[in-house]
Amino acid sequence: MAGIAPDMIRGNTDTILLRFLCEKDSYGYEINKRILELTNEQYGLNEATLYTAFKRLEKNGYITSYWGDENSGARRRYYTVTEAGRAAYRENCMEWKNARDMLERLIGNGTD
Repeated sequence: MAGIAPDMIRGNTDTILLRFLCEKDSYGYEINKRILELTNEQYGLNEATLYTAFKRLEKNGYITSYWGDENSGARRRYYTVTEAGRAAYRENCMEWKNARDMLERLIGNGTD
């Protein structure tokens, strides 16, 4: 199976993170692990991209963070989505679907 260029996904990083946080509170490593699992190890976020996105989402009021109460190992910063974040996620999904439909019309489906 062909890989995917990171530029094809980069503009959707915030939406991807919001998707996982809409499911449950989580921390960076756990989310990135799920991304790797769902993409069969073809795509993951580097640490700088991941935490820059978390800061941006928090600054925009889409997520909040808190420290977990781990009994062993390093303390983890958990992120939780806000109502504004849920609304942004829904809006971003609609924009993505519209963009996908437009690109399919412009590029075709690759069977030509």
